[in-house]
Amino acid sequence: MSLNYVTLGSNDLPRARAFYDALLPAIGGVLEAEYMPHAFCYQLRDGGRIWVMTPFDEEPAAPGNGTMTGLLCASPTEVDAAHATALAHGGTNEGAPGPRPLYGPEVYGGYIRDPDGNKLSLIHLKPG
Repeated sequence: MSLNYVTLGSNDLPRARAFYDALLPAIGGVLEAEYMPHAFCYQLRDGGRIWVMTPFDEEPAAPGNGTMTGLLCASPTEVDAAHATALAHGGTNEGAPGPRPLYGPEVYGGYIRDPDGNKLSLIHLKPG
């Protein structure tokens, strides 16, 4: 089994679009679909997808407590660059890039929140 897609809610889709249009291509994402002003979708390198959308129930979007989407990066350098790109485009720092020995010697990552507060992990796993 593999993950096909994840959805992230937004209360300001144009702002979210500017953020993800900068971040996701930096880690190999390609815009696959757009249904503005309600949703857009990026396909990731592995075929998984990220949909960013206004909630279907028309209630305000809110990030989940304990929810985080992990984005696999090709190298520590890509983690660093993607983290910097996110911060330059309205994201907030939730943990600077670096080794994460708590999760194993092969883990390098950084953490951000998108402009709507959704938490994202930028992660590289060294082959081991």
